[in-house]
Amino acid sequence: MSQLTTPAAATPAAAVPAAPAKTAKRPGRSRRSPAKSLLLHGTLIVASLIALGPIVWVLLSSFKPGYAVQSSDLTLVKDPTLANYSYVLFDTNFPKWLLNSVIVAAFTMLIGIFLSATTGYAVSRFNFPGRRPLMMTFLITQMFPAAILIVPIYTIMARFGLINTLPALIIAYLTIAVPFCAWMLKGYFDSIPTSLDEAAALDGCGPFAIFWRVVLPLARPAIAVTAFYTFLTAWGEVMYASAFIQTDNKFTLAYGLQQFVPQFNPQWEYLTAAAVLVTVPAGVVFMIAQRHLVSGLTAGGTKG
Repeated sequence: MSQLTTPAAATPAAAVPAAPAKTAKRPGRSRRSPAKSLLLHGTLIVASLIALGPIVWVLLSSFKPGYAVQSSDLTLVKDPTLANYSYVLFDTNFPKWLLNSVIVAAFTMLIGIFLSATTGYAVSRFNFPGRRPLMMTFLITQMFPAAILIVPIYTIMARFGLINTLPALIIAYLTIAVPFCAWMLKGYFDSIPTSLDEAAALDGCGPFAIFWRVVLPLARPAIAVTAFYTFLTAWGEVMYASAFIQTDNKFTLAYGLQQFVPQFNPQWEYLTAAAVLVTVPAGVVFMIAQRHLVSGLTAGGTKG
């Protein structure tokens, strides 16, 4: 008998090489052309240089002697020296100004967080007479420039004998920070489900315990932003400090820096060195707030 041959069409499918699968394109995304990509990156680089240029100039100028800072020659670092930092730290009242600024900014931040958080929580969770007028009052206060409020606040401080004191600055800065932060925290508290409050109430928690143990841990990102905003409000403010403070030993850093730029003999080398030192505490506070911004997104949602 003759042997039957297997036709070519009966070749196993495994022997046929599989066609390469087509990569599915993600909807809504299109490949950028090289020209558009070059234009985009070029724009970002130029914007970054514009933003970083003044900062780099201040940093480099802080290491230059006075004649090099005022020179018309464009040099990165000419005759670098640390004498500017030595003069600012040891031959001026800069340490005292730093202490005053830390005290004012710390108390403004702590009191501001407490007032803003409690106010925002009360307005978000409870209905009480005057609730809407209270929030409208907070909103209206943000419409007035700070310069308009100097005269009435100064009059109030003078009647209480607080002129040329640090508490006067703390109270003045709270009038700026609390209304805005209360609005911001109220909106964040609205996003937290009230079912968590009801579950905590069933476990025997009162209103304050619910606020402290349930709501605040979930609102840690908003609290971090509030802390950073209130700190910066007091750290870099000059207008109120120049109106309420009269003696050198009560100056804050932002107001004390003006002593390095008198009308006829500006000392730019000392001003730039002091400006670099001023940014260090603000940078530390920002790093702390940034860490809590990330960790606070998942904290407080589970019961340990």
